[in-house]
Amino acid sequence: MALLTRKIKGQIRSIKNTQKITKAMEMVAAAKMRKAVNAVLSSRPYAKLAWSITQELSEKTDRELHPLLAKRENVQRIGIVLVSANRGLCGVFNQQVAREAIACARKEHDLSADAHIEFVTLGKKGATVVAKAGLQIGADFGKLDTLSSFNEIATVASFITSKYLNKEYDKVLLIFTDFINSLRQKPNTLQLLPLVGEPTAELGAVGQTEKALVAPTVSEYLFEPSPDVVLESFLPHLVEIQLYQAVLESNASEHSARMVAMKNATDAARDLINDLTLSFNKARQAAITQEISEISVSKAAMEG
Repeated sequence: MALLTRKIKGQIRSIKNTQKITKAMEMVAAAKMRKAVNAVLSSRPYAKLAWSITQELSEKTDRELHPLLAKRENVQRIGIVLVSANRGLCGVFNQQVAREAIACARKEHDLSADAHIEFVTLGKKGATVVAKAGLQIGADFGKLDTLSSFNEIATVASFITSKYLNKEYDKVLLIFTDFINSLRQKPNTLQLLPLVGEPTAELGAVGQTEKALVAPTVSEYLFEPSPDVVLESFLPHLVEIQLYQAVLESNASEHSARMVAMKNATDAARDLINDLTLSFNKARQAAITQEISEISVSKAAMEG
């Protein structure tokens, strides 16, 4: 019986140490989440207004004015940009976005059996899942847990844009996790290139949770100094904006999911400690009862 109580005490001590770790991780994730959510909310209006302008441009101007606007007839080479986390311990965050990516790849294969699909990954977990699924990875970029400027994703945006302009990709899809609130995050797909500007439920709006800003209706655009110069400057920047916003959304979702996961782990540890404490008290009480019984029997035997 003494061996049992010592074993239970050891388990309680071990779980308490784990509980301290999960509590600390929950607090760190909460601090990162607040910072990431503030960044998401402050950048959403800019990203949505930029996309609204693109919708207007694509409807009111000739798509052939710039290759990033022009649709391609024979879509065979598809690039999929996957934004995931570098680490685990965030619930089903990585699994959800990985399933979305694999389902997207299968859908493109179903649309065209000859389609060549290549992934561009931001985040170690997504790259691992894609590699295990036997899908091709064209490039793997490191992803920071917090972004402070466009410059930190400029290399990725430049890589994707150049691959599209060189016709190594006919279409580029962006898969990320849309931040809705601290308890809900939704994997989402955005057609990044060509910039078709189709306002569907799933494409063309990073950050679906707020009402999209609507650009003023414009019957005709006047370009100064010329359409080529304006679009050459604006459209690549729009790709950066959408990619930047998607990474912000993903980071906020990741930290929220990790905070919730660590809170659940801390609560589960508390419940387990309570159960083990009850078992310890029962075992100790049983030991005391057994000792009293043995003393009583011994005394009765001596008196008899």
